[in-house]
Amino acid sequence: MSSDLAFVDSHIHYWDRPHPPLAWVWLEDDFVHPQLGDIRPLKDMTRYTPDEFTVDIEGCGVTKAVHVQAAIGTPDPVEETRWLSEMAEAVGWPHGITGDARMQQPDVEETIARHCEFSLFRGLRDFAQGDYLVDPDFHRGYALLEKYNLVYDLDCTWENMGKAGALAKKYPNIVMILDHAGFPQAIDDEYFANWRAGMDTIAEAENCVIKISGLGMGHQMAGTNWTTDSIRRWVLGCIEAFGVERSFFGTNWPVDRMYSSYAEVVAAYREIIADFSRDEQEALFSKNAERVYRI
Repeated sequence: MSSDLAFVDSHIHYWDRPHPPLAWVWLEDDFVHPQLGDIRPLKDMTRYTPDEFTVDIEGCGVTKAVHVQAAIGTPDPVEETRWLSEMAEAVGWPHGITGDARMQQPDVEETIARHCEFSLFRGLRDFAQGDYLVDPDFHRGYALLEKYNLVYDLDCTWENMGKAGALAKKYPNIVMILDHAGFPQAIDDEYFANWRAGMDTIAEAENCVIKISGLGMGHQMAGTNWTTDSIRRWVLGCIEAFGVERSFFGTNWPVDRMYSSYAEVVAAYREIIADFSRDEQEALFSKNAERVYRI
């Protein structure tokens, strides 16, 4: 693969913990992450902004980045979008914003409309609980994304991919982005087979795309660290299920910084798709993310 290939990182997070009126409850000392457990290296960082990000990405060919909601616990989620928009105006990062909204709330449209007052706003992610993918209230909120020309970033494991695929098919004009390669929670062969079948199921919805990111997390949950060879079948499985035209890369930075350097992640992606054509490589590394997020 050519070393001059531009990379659009489709999944990053920023924070500045002393910054009012925002909150990041998952970075508080007493918070235990339900999947990742001890995330002390992240909690020890008071801030992670473009100043820190541009150091991490040096030499990796990153040209644009999409910020995905991180200020969980902020009373008004639009304040995160405001903060990021002011940041982008000042320093040029990020280039697109996926924000937070409680999709099941009756006043969700008011929140969405206020998000959309900011020109870089592109979509929503909602950490809803329970069987929300079949909840009529969630569907009512989800349907609003078409009106506002927004995408939906979804965290979903293989067990719920059938329900997620049905939701995507019900609203064919809304692009659903399956985050973190379907968020594998283990790396054994049995889990991989179930995950792969789930990926085929959700990929039947032609308006669903796959974001290949965060693969270090599943390895951490399995008690090991990732290598290029260990993530290869997950990366290629995503591309086989969705096709090159509906796949793109991200890093989940700086969360996955707990497991490697940024350069190691990008180098692994480059190696895994080294035999793809130049057009396919560009699609996976930049053009598909630019198209989906309109950046």
